[in-house]
Amino acid sequence: MEYDNALNRGDLISVVMPCFNARHFVEKAVDSALGQSHGSVQLVVVDDGSTDGSREILARLASRHRSRMMVLHQANEGPYPARNVGLRHARGSFIAFLDADDYWAEDCLAKLHGAMQSASADIAYCGWQNVGETALGTQPYVPLDYAAEDPVALFLKSCPWPIHAALSRRSVLDQVQGFSTRLFSSMDYDLWLRVLARSRRMVRVAEVLAFYRWHGQGQISSVKWRQVMDAWQVRRDFAGDHPDLVAHLPAALLRDLLDGSLLRSAYAAYWKRDLASAQRLFREAARHGAWHVRDAKFVLPSLLPTSLYRRLIAAADNR
Repeated sequence: MEYDNALNRGDLISVVMPCFNARHFVEKAVDSALGQSHGSVQLVVVDDGSTDGSREILARLASRHRSRMMVLHQANEGPYPARNVGLRHARGSFIAFLDADDYWAEDCLAKLHGAMQSASADIAYCGWQNVGETALGTQPYVPLDYAAEDPVALFLKSCPWPIHAALSRRSVLDQVQGFSTRLFSSMDYDLWLRVLARSRRMVRVAEVLAFYRWHGQGQISSVKWRQVMDAWQVRRDFAGDHPDLVAHLPAALLRDLLDGSLLRSAYAAYWKRDLASAQRLFREAARHGAWHVRDAKFVLPSLLPTSLYRRLIAAADNR
């Protein structure tokens, strides 16, 4: 079969796609993956217990692309367990991840693969753009050339790229055993940090080739305080597991990289009046000593019971 022959090619890219209730977008995502100019692409879709008709759409598409597309099914467990299932069925020497509501430029994988091969890298990454009605006003973004700077410091500052803006060698993902599922909103960040501990051979394609569809309905990144806390934990875990990789960083800088996001994100939530996130994050900053005397008038009220905290903020707003 054509599919079997493709699986034997050394340049095969396996695209792993979790899908949960994405009937409005999944066909475009599948077309994006299988319409890549790279050509040698295997698509592994893991339906994560969809109930909205996505399964029927996937069955139709799999019948059309039977030589290149595989559809697996599981009870709803979330995108990271689904990606791990997909990884176990991926046959390519290279792995890319694409969610069922996102898409790529037609030459995305070709450019990432070409850059990776030219640089003998383990990861190639590109720029991205948020799209959708709730993403109006956001600008395309091309990340830094991490290999030319201090990737450890930069990765600790923030997640370097979204899950669909990179191509990885299968071997390095196997070394870190795929995704952990312990801190659900930051498992892509956790993966890239664990990969960084194995390899710093990365190359940038300085173009916007990946598109993230922001619709705000049940997306992990919409839960602000949980996203911040999970990212905080994976940073601390990385530093604790790899003290040799952070030893070159000045103590004050390392502390800010590890804990500073708590206070900065607490203020951002506070001024947006996301008081649920603000209170949780101010409390965590207090618990870990990640604040200064000048922050007391914001941090100390967060220690009050939630109802009293909210009344206090409301009273301040009404002055």
